Amino acid sequence: MSVKNKIVFAADKTGTNITSPYVAETTTGINFEADQREDLNSVNDAKSLSDQVVKLKTLEDDFVQKEKELKELKRHIELVSGEVIPTMMQEMNISTLKLADGSSVEVKPVYGASITVANKEAAYTWLRENGLGDLIKNEITVSFGRNEDNKASDYANLAKGQGYEPVQKLKVEPMTLKALVRERLESGQEMPSDLFNVFAGNRTKVTRSK
Repeated sequence: MSVKNKIVFAADKTGTNITSPYVAETTTGINFEADQREDLNSVNDAKSLSDQVVKLKTLEDDFVQKEKELKELKRHIELVSGEVIPTMMQEMNISTLKLADGSSVEVKPVYGASITVANKEAAYTWLRENGLGDLIKNEITVSFGRNEDNKASDYANLAKGQGYEPVQKLKVEPMTLKALVRERLESGQEMPSDLFNVFAGNRTKVTRSK
């Protein structure tokens, strides 16, 4: 830090300037005005950042609220589409309806099914016992170590006989299972819901006029 001596000139009664060591001032080399501006800028920056953080929190809160509203709207749509309109049209003994604006309304059956991990073995057994084993996708893989690429082509001869343990993966494609459920239910055949989590319902389809 530099030190500067500031000499102050005083005037006597005659107007003559005189130099006096007693009126000399010693000041540091700090620019107080510049420092005050820097402090002010820091305060403004901090306030601006704080404002943006508050804005972000508000946006996040709004997003959470909109998600809740969207879920509730979706639930209401499913209620009207899957229960209210199908029930009313069934009571009126109609399956399609033409509106004045040219739109058409039709109620269609929908089906769903899934196999849980806990039910896999029992579900696959049921499919096989009912002649539906071909629906099960059966993937068998064997893991080879480094420098064993040449053995991969001889997979059939290696397998367990060569000390490799195949990894078997069984699955039924969701769309395949859904089609099976639809076919069997519409033809009046059995489809155990406890094994396949069978769902059958209705959905309203509105075709808007162009």
